[in-house]
Amino acid sequence: MEPSQPPQDSQPPRRGWPAPEPSNPMGAVPPAAGPYAAPGPYGPYAPYGPGAAPGPGPGPYGAPQPTTNGLAIASLVSGIVCCIPPLGLIFGLIALPQIRKKNQTGKGLAIAGIVLSSLSCLLMVLGLVTGGFGETWKSFKEGMDEAASSKSAFSLRKGECFEVDGKLESYTTDVEIVDCAKPHDGEVVGGYKITGFDTWPGEDRLDKLAEERCSEISSAYAMDNWAIPEHVWDYYYIPSRQSWRAGDRAVTCTLAVDDGEPLKGSLRADETTLDPDQLYYLQNLNPMEYAVFEEPDEDADEDFAANKAWAQRVHTSIVDASEGLKSHRWSGTAVKPVADLGKELDAAAKQWDKLAGSADADAYWEMYEVAFEALPEDIGADAREALGLAGPAGNSRSA
Repeated sequence: MEPSQPPQDSQPPRRGWPAPEPSNPMGAVPPAAGPYAAPGPYGPYAPYGPGAAPGPGPGPYGAPQPTTNGLAIASLVSGIVCCIPPLGLIFGLIALPQIRKKNQTGKGLAIAGIVLSSLSCLLMVLGLVTGGFGETWKSFKEGMDEAASSKSAFSLRKGECFEVDGKLESYTTDVEIVDCAKPHDGEVVGGYKITGFDTWPGEDRLDKLAEERCSEISSAYAMDNWAIPEHVWDYYYIPSRQSWRAGDRAVTCTLAVDDGEPLKGSLRADETTLDPDQLYYLQNLNPMEYAVFEEPDEDADEDFAANKAWAQRVHTSIVDASEGLKSHRWSGTAVKPVADLGKELDAAAKQWDKLAGSADADAYWEMYEVAFEALPEDIGADAREALGLAGPAGNSRSA
């Protein structure tokens, strides 16, 4: 809006030539003002101006303006800020005598600061006595903790558990870090930096790389596969096109719940949480489980060679697991169940060897069920129980 002009009547008088004196009607001569002649056209001479008293002039730059006392300003500000009321009271009490001595302004500011600070001090004392201040401070601290716990998904660290407002998305930016003992949506298993690309490689390429790499990272972080619930999956956060332009190359790998009951407790099971027997067991049995899950998408009728090769890899992993268990010196109650598991694995290895040696697809299908029956989903349950690892109830990766 353009500023409007003030009305003419409110315009200040213009400076310039003086207004003409009123004319002398009829040419009358004014009476004399005493024994002396009438004053001239310029009026009587007064060296200091009409009504002025003699004395030194104000100087070429005018009279100095009084300054505002700084402590008076500080007193008012401190009085307004409730967390430091005593300072406002002190500043105000010091400012008042300074204002009088130095002929400064700011008395009103100092008085206002003293009043506000006194009221704040009174409220603080009442709050401490009644406990209200403690509740206020607790709420303030909780708010600060909540703000501090809100992070970008790309700034999460290995081992942290988090919640997401809404559904999981690969470009989620805001997550809330929570205690892993409390219900949560996901847990960070690690991450890595993307290298080898000078330009944006595209979302599909990043997805494929993250899927492979995060699966490896997840397997090393949560080695006890049977402890991972069925509705928990590998999930990762990748850079967006916009964040890539800003130099973002971080991929954050997690185990997260996309739909279902939230997690409670950490899924971490690695060298930092497992004892030597548990770690050795999982290091030897997990490769066998992973080999079983890598069955080709095409069945033996569509790709016989690929299925034979897969059966051979499973056979090799079973043999390696059995030999590994036999080469370790087990302790406590794990000795017998681990020895029994070794015998089961030896029997299963024979059936998978026959499956891998099938002459054609028909022979393959005849041995397929026999091989799987020799390697049931709950194989090793007794050994796991003796070692203190998760049992079949928590198994999802063998489903």
